[in-house]
Amino acid sequence: MPRYLQILLAIVLAGIILYTGRSLFIPLSFALLISFILYPICKWMEKKGIGKSTAIIINLVMVTLLLGGIIFLLIQQLQNFGNEWPLLRDKLNQSSIQFSAYLVQEWNISEATQKEWLEEFGKNSTSHIFGLVQQTISASAVSAVLLFLIPIYSFLILYYRHRLVKALILFLPVHYRTGIIEIIQLAIHSYYEFIKGMIVVYLIVGVLNSVGLLILGVPHAILFGCIAALLTFIPYVGILVASLFPITLSWVTYNSIWYPIGVIGIFAFVQYLEANIIFPWAVSRRLNLNTLMTIVAIIIGGILWGAAGMILFVPFAAILKLVAERMEGGQAMAELLGDDKP
Repeated sequence: MPRYLQILLAIVLAGIILYTGRSLFIPLSFALLISFILYPICKWMEKKGIGKSTAIIINLVMVTLLLGGIIFLLIQQLQNFGNEWPLLRDKLNQSSIQFSAYLVQEWNISEATQKEWLEEFGKNSTSHIFGLVQQTISASAVSAVLLFLIPIYSFLILYYRHRLVKALILFLPVHYRTGIIEIIQLAIHSYYEFIKGMIVVYLIVGVLNSVGLLILGVPHAILFGCIAALLTFIPYVGILVASLFPITLSWVTYNSIWYPIGVIGIFAFVQYLEANIIFPWAVSRRLNLNTLMTIVAIIIGGILWGAAGMILFVPFAAILKLVAERMEGGQAMAELLGDDKP
């Protein structure tokens, strides 16, 4: 079989395995990422006389508290939005009445026709909404199970790390064993650089959000901008929830629909920059990946694993580049993924 057909077959099989086994691979990948990040800290604590299990548990508790703080911000935003809902509901009713009157006066569409349209729209959309809610509940249940598995996997990976590395070395052919320790060390370093790049992304997004809201005149602009930047850690849902309260506050404050539209425009524009320019630039340059392959990794990750893949596949590409650089016959892959060093 020609070599290009072998490569194509390997890519197709890998894609099928990754897609069908995503329920197993996604929590394992997040656990591996967390383990790589916590490994140097656990190793340092163990040298100071702290037991292996105790060191691992302390670090996992710290990570859990950090993620719990992000979730708390998300819930707090929802509660604030709920407190503003009665006033927002009155605004919506007034706007609907005004819009209905506008349709009658300017377009000669009677209220009976508008009511008929709304009833027809409600009949058609009910089934779609029900299906969407059902999918959301199902996805949330699966996500809750995965979140529960991640710290367990992380603990076990860190606890059995020496045995896992030894098993990996024994699985590999003899001529590949000499460089595996170096690849693992470089992979840990790559994950550190990935986290540093993510911090840069959050800082830039927070500044852009805050500046945009300040220009628009939204109260507490810096607070809302920073919260929105932190909540981008939760793809799609985070930025949506983060925008609810500034949208509501701007509408109530200025009594105009253009200010909420401006808030939506600012967050949508910054989100677009974050996904297509800021994230690939800030992360790829730290991982020595070129921007094109970083974007491709994000897209492939989104296709195979959804939002989780958009986060995980970038450091995976960096590790693939490290392996390709040290593997015989991997020069083409390393050249494809690599970036020109200054």
